Amino acid sequence: MKINVIGGEMTRQEIDEYIKYAGQKYTGRQIGQLDIVIDGEFVDLKVHFKDMDFQRAYRSADYLVNTMDKLNDAKQKEFSEKERHKV
Repeated sequence: MKINVIGGEMTRQEIDEYIKYAGQKYTGRQIGQLDIVIDGEFVDLKVHFKDMDFQRAYRSADYLVNTMDKLNDAKQKEFSEKERHKV
């Protein structure tokens, strides 16, 4: 992960705490870059995520998955019965 501290200086311990915070806030997502912007007493975090590699995405009843095997049997059946339209 690339870390940029902008507008001031921070100790390594402070930077590590912001990395930990971002990791907990965005559990399950891969952070590629974290910009820590210092503005006086305030700190703004800008999180840049790594691109996810999807071969194909399926949207079925508000679930976004990259493979159908992640859906339970009922959702797989529902998806197989949907009418498909050509784009």
